[in-house]
Amino acid sequence: MSKIAFIYPGQGAQKAGMGADFYEKSPVARDIYDRASDALGLDMKALCFEENEKLDLTEYTQAALVTTCLAITEALKDVTEGAGHTYGSGNLTPSVTAGLSLGEYCAIAAAGGMDVIDAVRLVRKRGILMQNTVPAGEGAMAAILGMTGEAIEHVLDGMDNVTIANYNCPGQIVITGETKAVEAACAALKEAGAKRAVALNVSGPFHSPMLRDAGNRLAEELEAVELSKLRIPYVTNVTAEKVADIADTKALLARQVSMPVRWQQCVETMTADKVDTFIEIGPGRTLAGFMRKINRDVEVYNIAEWSDIEKVISEIEGETAWKEK
Repeated sequence: MSKIAFIYPGQGAQKAGMGADFYEKSPVARDIYDRASDALGLDMKALCFEENEKLDLTEYTQAALVTTCLAITEALKDVTEGAGHTYGSGNLTPSVTAGLSLGEYCAIAAAGGMDVIDAVRLVRKRGILMQNTVPAGEGAMAAILGMTGEAIEHVLDGMDNVTIANYNCPGQIVITGETKAVEAACAALKEAGAKRAVALNVSGPFHSPMLRDAGNRLAEELEAVELSKLRIPYVTNVTAEKVADIADTKALLARQVSMPVRWQQCVETMTADKVDTFIEIGPGRTLAGFMRKINRDVEVYNIAEWSDIEKVISEIEGETAWKEK
């Protein structure tokens, strides 16, 4: 039997129309969108389903993406259990969850540690804090291609105000920091052997020490949230280790805002624990792309649209019988 991980994408995976078919076909997904709208005072249907400028603004993106990913997760659970499949007791049950940056909130909720609407409320506040803590134009990020993390660390060790933000996969590392420092680092890294340095269209220096104040303020918001005992562990971006005790979660989430996202290491932790099947839940296939460079020996599936549920059930369980609720 496969050992499964549910994995969740981070900011950048969002797209207009995401989750619309789940809202139409799944009562539980519809309920999550409607309750998220009420909790935030936002029209989540308009934000997620229609072309609009807000979807790519951090203060809206994070809530929209988490709502969609968790609505899909609950729809998957509802459909498979209703169809007599084994989400709750076998082939489609995750042994562990993980998410890239923002996706970690989905991972915690899917692992049973956080209420869905609490997760949506938190990431709405997180998005506002991340967008507004550093004035526009003062921070930047760039993707460094074709260079190892160790080589990048060596170059950055001699530079101020620029650090690694994301260890995405071999050959793709993201740096973050003050705008001029990031620009200087890009030039130095290309001289040191990087194939490309690509400036990212983001609204701030995410996962940078410049956002420590945002993390501290997020910690205050987290104090008001009641977490639950985890049903299964999740892997945290901060240390790339499994978390089985929910007592550690609030401090980790506060630190995560200004710490590097160790996604490659998170995946390596899961594969070392014999996870051989990864189901990416949410729009796009960003994590599947990273997985091809991290470990080609595992199976990776994606559930972004309603029809993907049938495909995943059929391929993992080896069955064709499936019914819609």
